[in-house]
Amino acid sequence: MFRWLALSGTQIDMQKPPIRLHDVNISGLTRPMLVDIFARRYQEVPLRAVIEQRDIRLLTQAFRILAEDLCPYYQGGKEDMQAVQFWTDLHSRLSRELGLKELSPLWFSYTQKWNGVDHIQTHKHTLVQVCENWLMLPAVGSVDEYVKERLSLIELGFREREKKTAAMNAAESTSVDALMSSLRISGNPTEGGLTWRQQKTAAFQAAVDELNTRFLQADYPLHYHNGFIQFSTDNVVQQEVESPFWSAVSDPIWKNVDLDMKEALDLRDSDGRDPAFYAARALESTIKIISDKKCWTTGNERGASNFIDNLAAKKNAFIAPWEGQSLKSFFSDVRNPLGHGAGSAEMPSLTRPQTEWAIEFSMIWIKALVRRL
Repeated sequence: MFRWLALSGTQIDMQKPPIRLHDVNISGLTRPMLVDIFARRYQEVPLRAVIEQRDIRLLTQAFRILAEDLCPYYQGGKEDMQAVQFWTDLHSRLSRELGLKELSPLWFSYTQKWNGVDHIQTHKHTLVQVCENWLMLPAVGSVDEYVKERLSLIELGFREREKKTAAMNAAESTSVDALMSSLRISGNPTEGGLTWRQQKTAAFQAAVDELNTRFLQADYPLHYHNGFIQFSTDNVVQQEVESPFWSAVSDPIWKNVDLDMKEALDLRDSDGRDPAFYAARALESTIKIISDKKCWTTGNERGASNFIDNLAAKKNAFIAPWEGQSLKSFFSDVRNPLGHGAGSAEMPSLTRPQTEWAIEFSMIWIKALVRRL
């Protein structure tokens, strides 16, 4: 079941939905899941109170990565049609989400004198220029909104390029061979196609690495991964736990794991309800997927404990018995109390440190399990 929400916060347009939210039922309560743009997801989480040079520098650097490295508008001095489409779609998406007809003026005029007579010349900006002009506008009103909205442009742009990169890598080899032939690349088309894809993928990853480095340099507690910019609470945890985790679950088979963990982080950062539940759900999905892939699932499983038994069974030995007990303890003591109605008892909850531990525990286990496949 899906429902659609306009980002203006005042109207719901069922005909032309700007973003999609999934409905999830937890103990009789329905709440929306991950929202598409950074500015909306973190509207209640303070990021910046005043504008400083480091903010302008970060936004400029991030935009240049997007406009110069990931999707340059011109190739060989001419408009690149794929880039034109990219910037058209990006401008349309963000301006609609922000409730604007255009991010900055599309048309501009100037006066030119011919034979002593002034003539007004009117021209149209490219949409990459429209986006850049908007990004560099002085902050008016809320600085927090100003920065978050511009980070939303960067996020949407990176997300779109990541989708293109994933689609390219998932394409049939014959399609890549045809592309290589059309580009008249000498040598073996299959090898040429593989090299081309590897170069494109490496270029995208280099752009992601630079963006995350720029966040660190600007002292922003943010990190881009798998299509989203999210808050990061600890640099060491980010480097040793979170970054390897996002890399491990980047394959489409782990899409539900990826989505639930992103939801857990958003709920943690916004002080939402039960972020540890979503982290545990991501871990349970991982265990189930591995059980299915290994053909150990019987169909008689009644919960996470039975799927853990599949992995820990002596004949399978995917995890050791003591590891199985550790996982079962996490689900029985942490996940289950949050996933069931409390009845007349006091509603269970975790402290912030306990929540962070539960999320990190789940990330570490998911990373370890995926790497064992």
